[in-house]
Amino acid sequence: MNKALALPTRRDEAWRYSDLDAVARVWPVDEPDRLIVPAGERRTMTLLLDDGAEAVAIRDHPVEIGAGGTLSVHLLAIGGALGRVTFDVTLARGAHFELKAALVGNAAQTIELVTTVTHAEPDATSRQTVRAIAAGHATTSYLGQIRVARDAQKTDAAQSFKAMLLDRTATANAKPELEIFADDVKCAHGATVGELDKAALFYMASRGLDPAGARALLLRAFIAGLFDDMTDEGEHARFEAAALAKLEALG
Repeated sequence: MNKALALPTRRDEAWRYSDLDAVARVWPVDEPDRLIVPAGERRTMTLLLDDGAEAVAIRDHPVEIGAGGTLSVHLLAIGGALGRVTFDVTLARGAHFELKAALVGNAAQTIELVTTVTHAEPDATSRQTVRAIAAGHATTSYLGQIRVARDAQKTDAAQSFKAMLLDRTATANAKPELEIFADDVKCAHGATVGELDKAALFYMASRGLDPAGARALLLRAFIAGLFDDMTDEGEHARFEAAALAKLEALG
């Protein structure tokens, strides 16, 4: 237990949009174990955050990926009063980090993902694809920073964040950030926040689909594909069932 760590404040950019009252209930959190992917090895991680309605879950993941190594992560964050996941990833030469995440919140939930991906050596690649859905008074947040060291030439990194707001009282925060010190790199990021397509809803209604069914279909399409490449069929089925149940609970 890290008892010396002070409670975060909103002056800390990584906690700007968090529910600090909820954080105070569980602070300080345990020091996380560092995940090390050895050189040349391939690892996968699945993380389903589906805690009870009043739970506070803070999951920190420091990661080191050795030369030529790969880590693929699938994340579904849907539960708890506060569900917060962080990744702090350092990539060696030729390493690859892949993150596919869905954040879904309703009522007064706060669901957040914070990533820092450091390309420390040349020829490493990273891909982050994040989709968020917020209903009621929920808040979803994605803060993603890509850092490219001075000698990390031939870096290829990308972030994509898209959020869907189902109610005017819901909130989606996005803060993609690039910090680049090398000159031969390919880095891209994009963030969009929108609402359900009214034309698509009207089209489905004209074909006899009820409003609730049309809305559910569009929401499923919005996060479709994030988990299709999961190699464990049992985990894939668990993620799909949890996501579907959460989308149906949005009303």
